[in-house]
Formats: sequence, structure tokens, C-alpha cells
Amino acid sequence: MGCRFLRLLLVMAVIAYFVGRFTLNFHRLLNTITTTVPGYMSHRTEAARERSTAEPLLRPDTFHGCGLEGDARSLGVRALDQLKNRYTAPSPADMDSAITLEAIVAPGKDISRWKVKEGAEIVGYASDVKRGGFEATNCHARDDADRDAHIELLLDPMHSGSSPPMIVEVTPRWRYLMNQRGVDWSTRALRDRFLGRRVKVRG
Repeated sequence: MGCRFLRLLLVMAVIAYFVGRFTLNFHRLLNTITTTVPGYMSHRTEAARERSTAEPLLRPDTFHGCGLEGDARSLGVRALDQLKNRYTAPSPADMDSAITLEAIVAPGKDISRWKVKEGAEIVGYASDVKRGGFEATNCHARDDADRDAHIELLLDPMHSGSSPPMIVEVTPRWRYLMNQRGVDWSTRALRDRFLGRRVKVRG
């Protein structure tokens, strides 16, 4: 349970960028996501900034036929998966500067140390970026677009065995929403951009 909670801490809204080398104006980007009428969302892409359209949005709370709770049998796991599949970003008031990678990988029970409504910015070394498995949180989807991307963060790549990695998960819902902004968050794109680099994640 502790490991699962650790992984859930930041997957609700992941923003990753190179520290000092690659920056992404997160608030400007998300401010383009504004609901106009029920079932519709206006959006702009980098390729057409001047054009503002309202298109039917594939509702993220039921994504490709999979609800936020996934398809796990356990009610407890379903409740956790609803948290994992959230697709709204934390507000500045939610951020807690005390939550660091050092604090997260320190020994102890995660479920008693963190709150699900807290947000954080975490800096670490991306030791691996890979496609997630067939998980209950995504209704055991097989298509790459419907599976998570896993980013493994280490404190120190030279001492990888000294502490376990923190696994940040980019969920299919966030990948879809970022694609609507003209940003590629496919597993391949994330791997090409971040593998072997020091990155910062926010969620």
C-alpha cells in the first residue's frame, strides 16, 4: 500500500521539464483549458494559436470507456485509482515545499506522511522512462495511448542502489489533454526528452 500511495502522489498532474534547460509555462498552458458549454472544451494548439474552437471533448472522467476508478475488484484500490486518474492541476495554495524526493524515498509509511490533496515539485534524475503495464487503473488497456508512461526518478544516478526510485506516472488522460495543446506526451517523446537528465515534476 505504501509503494502504491507513493506512486499515486504525483500522477494526478505531472509537469516535467529540464531544470535550467527546458521550461514550460504551466499556468499559461493550463489556462487555455476552459469549459465553454457542457461536454465541450475550447483549446488552442501551438500550430494555430490564433484559432479558438469548441470541439466535443472525449470526457476524461470516462476515457475510452474506462472510468476514473478503473476496473479493480477491490473498492479500496478503486478509490485510489480515482485519485490517480484526476486530471486537474494543483493550485499554488496546494503546493508544499517540504515534499521533496529525499523526503519521499526516506523510510517510513507513506500513507501517514502525505495527504492526497497536497501538491509538490520534485527534482530528480530520470533513470528510466518506459511504458506502463496492463493496469487496473486503466481497465487493463492494451493500446499504448491508453497506458501510463512511467518516469523513474533517482536522487543520485551514481548511487542508484542507495534508495528506491520514485515512479512518476503520466496518465492517458493527461497525455490526451496535452495533445490537445499540441504537446506530445507519448512515452517515446518523454523518453527522448528526459531520459538520463535531471528533471523537475509537478503534481
